[in-house]
Amino acid sequence: MDRENYMNALREDIVDTITRHLTPVAQRYGYSDMPLETNVKWRPMVLVIGNYSSGKSSLINEFLGAKIQDTGQAPTDDSFTVLTYDDTVPETEGIQVVEQRDGKSLLNDPEYPFSTLRKHGQRFAAHFQLKKINSPFLKNLAIIDTPGMLDSISERDRGYDYQEVLGDLAQKAGLVLVLFDAHKAGTVREAYKSIRETLTTHTFEDRIIFVLNRIDECTTFNDLLRVYGTLCWNLSQITGRKDIPMIRMTYSSNAAAISNSVPPEFLPLLENQREDLKQTILHTPLRRLDHLATYLEIHGERLAHYIEAIQVFGLEFQRFRIQKICIGLLLSLLGGGLIAFALMMLVGMADPTVLSSAGGISAGLIMIVWMAFPQKKLESKFRAARLADLDTLTPITDQTRKDSWGAIRDLVYEHLRANKGDYTLYDLKLDLFNIREINEEATHEIREALSGFRGKSEDDLKEWRKKRSARENDKHDLPWQDVII
Repeated sequence: MDRENYMNALREDIVDTITRHLTPVAQRYGYSDMPLETNVKWRPMVLVIGNYSSGKSSLINEFLGAKIQDTGQAPTDDSFTVLTYDDTVPETEGIQVVEQRDGKSLLNDPEYPFSTLRKHGQRFAAHFQLKKINSPFLKNLAIIDTPGMLDSISERDRGYDYQEVLGDLAQKAGLVLVLFDAHKAGTVREAYKSIRETLTTHTFEDRIIFVLNRIDECTTFNDLLRVYGTLCWNLSQITGRKDIPMIRMTYSSNAAAISNSVPPEFLPLLENQREDLKQTILHTPLRRLDHLATYLEIHGERLAHYIEAIQVFGLEFQRFRIQKICIGLLLSLLGGGLIAFALMMLVGMADPTVLSSAGGISAGLIMIVWMAFPQKKLESKFRAARLADLDTLTPITDQTRKDSWGAIRDLVYEHLRANKGDYTLYDLKLDLFNIREINEEATHEIREALSGFRGKSEDDLKEWRKKRSARENDKHDLPWQDVII
């Protein structure tokens, strides 16, 4: 219990750090429209995707300990279903759905991190739901079951952009299971697009697990080898990697026992990696802490890079503007002087007070015209030229900076093109300093806390709980200090 409390406390503190320090800056400068903690504030999630009839629902039902999701050879469920824990009904009464909510209420409930999915429209909301289940398997995580991927269906047929929804959910998930079965080893078009484009864009490779399911339906060992070889070849083509990702091979022991068919002779010779897959899923909360720390580090670095780019542009623009204003001022003084001289020579006006007044008024009018027309046009040209050469705005010294710039470049371009923001260069400098301080101090402390957590004994955790209880009313500490002290 103390270990679980420590994990939850550390997760809450990381999210609180993002909420208090990163989100306000990110929204002030247009880095993100939504709070950065939206994708990470809820419990760890496991996204399960795969071809239709690949055994997704059967796998989930087996882990939950009851038939919660419909199963069948044909596509049986066309909804995205969030499966989460509810303990209001004791397990002794049987594993069951305690509560069910439709997509419209779920998308508008601030308790859940799905408000960003509202953009996918009413058709998606009608195919989105939540089930609360009293299964102990879900005590520390949630599972998202997805509609089976098909070959002939298009986004127009579904009524919403399936790939965009999948990408948004993958971004929130701590683990993504991609299931294939022995009859469709990676040949479905939606699966190809999901792996090739969607998942690689929205999540990291180490969070994706490939599973060859229902291997007990291969009649011979040669048949299994052909299926496995086909899947390996398909994945090598889809992922574009020279090395083939690890593929876990599983089957349902329960289904094999219920079926009247004789299991293939080779099956006892193979390890059913079902239990290994189950333990991998159960370890998602611990991996989630690493993911949260990575999330904080990545967005902290990108946000600092983003502000740095805007600050450099602001400094260059300020220097350019001052230079042109000085030129306008010189021209206005020169023009005012020439007009006063002309009045003196042509009209014969000799009163110095009148001449200086006429020259001053003329200089002022020239300056107003300069600021209204040439100055604005020059500034507009400078902005357009600088945006066209945006990649030289900040130095790219290594691959990390290159990746960071690739992620924020379009955001920087749109922000500068729209000329948004009522902040000053001083504001930028101060916020950049604060974000860099968070990146250096908070991420270091969090990584130390994560590293120390794995080596903590039960006595250490009890001592931590006592200290945290004594400090929980102290609001002056930085959020991560509650955990590590």
